[in-house]
Order: sequence, then C-alpha cells, then structure tokens
Amino acid sequence: MQNMTPTSEHSLTLLDLQRMVRATLESRFRDPLWISSEISELKVNRSGHCYLNLVEKGSTDGAPRAEARAVIWKSAWAPMASMFEAATGATLRAGLRVLVRVVVSYHEVYGFSLQIIDLDPRYTLGEVERRRRETIARLQQDGVWDMNRELTLPRPTLRIAIVSSDTAAGYQDFMNELCRNTYRFETTLFRSLMQGDAAEESIVAALSAIAAREDEFDVVAIIRGGGSTSDLALFDSYLIASYVAQFPLPIFSGIGHDKDVSVVDMVAHTSLKTPTAVATKLVEMADYEMNLVDNIAADIAYLVESRLQNEDMRIYTYGTNIERFATGYINDSLNRIELINNNIHNRIELIFSSEEQRLNEAERALKSYSIDNILRLGFAVARNQDGAIRSIANTHVGQSVDIELLDGIVGAEIRSITPKIE
Repeated sequence: MQNMTPTSEHSLTLLDLQRMVRATLESRFRDPLWISSEISELKVNRSGHCYLNLVEKGSTDGAPRAEARAVIWKSAWAPMASMFEAATGATLRAGLRVLVRVVVSYHEVYGFSLQIIDLDPRYTLGEVERRRRETIARLQQDGVWDMNRELTLPRPTLRIAIVSSDTAAGYQDFMNELCRNTYRFETTLFRSLMQGDAAEESIVAALSAIAAREDEFDVVAIIRGGGSTSDLALFDSYLIASYVAQFPLPIFSGIGHDKDVSVVDMVAHTSLKTPTAVATKLVEMADYEMNLVDNIAADIAYLVESRLQNEDMRIYTYGTNIERFATGYINDSLNRIELINNNIHNRIELIFSSEEQRLNEAERALKSYSIDNILRLGFAVARNQDGAIRSIANTHVGQSVDIELLDGIVGAEIRSITPKIE
C-alpha cells in the first residue's frame, strides 16, 4: 500500500465539508417528513419563535439515543399552539411525545436542525398524555377514583410514613419543615427510587411495606423534589395510581409539579405542590388540633367555673331558703306551742273553774247536810255511849240516850221500841 502524505491540495476546508453535508441532506430530504419524538425542552423567546429540543430515549435506561434541535417560527407557532390546545385540551410542553412534520436543514455554523411546520393533533399529548388519560379512564371504570379521598384523616395526624429517596432534596426540605415546630411527629422513611425504569416497582414495593404496617401510621406522604415533566410522568402510572387510590391510609402527595397535576395527585387524599407544602399542611393540621384542645380546655375551665359559681349560688340559695324555712317553721311551731299552751291553760282554767264550782256546790251540799242545818229543819240526833243511833238494833228499852236539838241536848230513857213497817 502506498503511503500518501496529506497536503493542502488534497484536503477540504471545514466549510467545504459543511457545504457537502448540507448539499447531501438537502438532496436527500427535499420534502418534509413526519417524525415522532419527545419534547425534552421548549422555550419561546421574545421574538415569538419557539425553540425545542427533541429526544428519543432508550427503552431500558431512559438515556437519550438521539437528540435534535428544532424551531417553530413565529408565524407558525401561534396558530399551531392554539390548534394543539383546542384539539387536546393541553398546551405544548416538555415531556410530551408528539408527531410533527419537519423540514430537515443544515447550517454551516449552527449545524443540524429541524424546522417544524405542522403537527398532528390526533397524536394529542403524545404517549405520556395518552397513558395519563387511559390511566384516569381505567381508574374511573374500576370504581376506585374517589376511594382514598373519601378516607377520614385520623386526629391528630402525627405518625407519618414517607415514600421518597433519602438523598432527595425534597425529603430534606420536608423533614426540615417538620422540625421547625415543637410537635412530636413520628416519621418513618420507606426508601424508594423516584425516577428511572425501576421507580414504578420501587414505589409500589414501598407502599406495600407500609400497608403491612398499616396500624403504625396515620398518613402516607409521597414526596419528590421536582424534576422534568417527562420524569414526573412516572406518577401517571396506572399501577402506582391504582395503589394510591385504594390505599387503606390517607395519602398526601407532594411530587413537585409547578403547573401540572399527576394522576397520583388526582386520586390522593390531599395534593400539594411541593414536599415543603406537605409538611406545612401537616403542621397546620397539628396547629388546628392544638388550638382545638386549647379551646376545649378553655371551655371546660369556663364551664367548671360557671358550674362552681352556679353551685355556690344554689348552696347560698339553699342555705337562705333553709334558714327562712327553718325560721318560719320554728315560728309556726312556737305559735302552735303558744296556741296549745293557751288552749291547755284555758282548759286548765276551765277545769279548775268547773271543779271549783263543783267543789263549791259539794261544799254547799255538805253544808246543807250538817247537823246544825238538819237540826234547824226540826230533826234531832239520838246518841248513846257508842255515838249516833242509826238503827233500833243498837238500842234497848230502858237505855239512856241523849237527844241533841238545835239549841241543846235532852237526856231521855227508851221506854219502847217499835220497828218501822215498810
């Protein structure tokens, strides 16, 4: 083989090479082509032109296998974007897989690029959005769409299971926010990949581990500190969203979307933008419970004090009433005693008066039966040595007797005794 020493006469300039490449491409790709690709970057500059970066990722590791710069000129951008949004209900953005019609161009300075002149709205939001919509429809058909949102939050909500990467900035932000207060949150991290092909399986495994220890937790926080739209499309997965929708504990999502809402956000009990927002929400809930406890304690203290005051008033009223009733009862009793005493006194006086009258009458009666009175009536009393003679059985003929008259005593002798015939 003959050695050839390169010389300037046999070499090409860079410009010559670039022109050859340009001529070859323009000759080969004279007509526009339809290509499918994912938008990895999209920016509209001040002049109104839209600059994009298109990427084709590997099916296993997600690494780019092909990339190209693309542009939609100002004159085409506004109508194309409006048409896409009207047809799909979404805006063109990074993370969407699109079907676009391009003109292949090559510039000696700027290199290879594609000019997008049309896109197919039937391709809608690309594979990511199509999967998202299919996931939503499938969950709704399964009847699990509202299940997690309908769960009642335990009160207080202090025991938190966390699904996140331990090296993620979002996890650190979440923990820092929780630690800024004095509440005793109990957190348990279930480490999980939050991006890449293995992330779906890893997140499901973490949720399954939490479900096996369901009684140890009040709530689950799925947190991720942001990322590209294509990375966050992981949370449109039917498998993950189905686990979240049917999970037995309330799930809080803080996946880091600035504008978009993932399917996991839709089916989670509570959806917040960032991990810090999730922590803030948990602290606010603890604040609410503490304020509620303080209010209840204040209400109890007020009710106890009011009850004590009411009881003091009742006791005072009872004491006053007892004193009044006792005084009235004593007065009534004294009046009754006085009345009884007066009645007794009157009865006694009446009895004494009656007895006195009876005694007077008896005395008069006795006086009327005195010897002097009897003698004044013309009667006489015969006596012997034994006393007054009351029966002829105590006399005998010849017996000497004394006959007492009103004005003296006459001595006599019994001459005869004649019994009285009845």
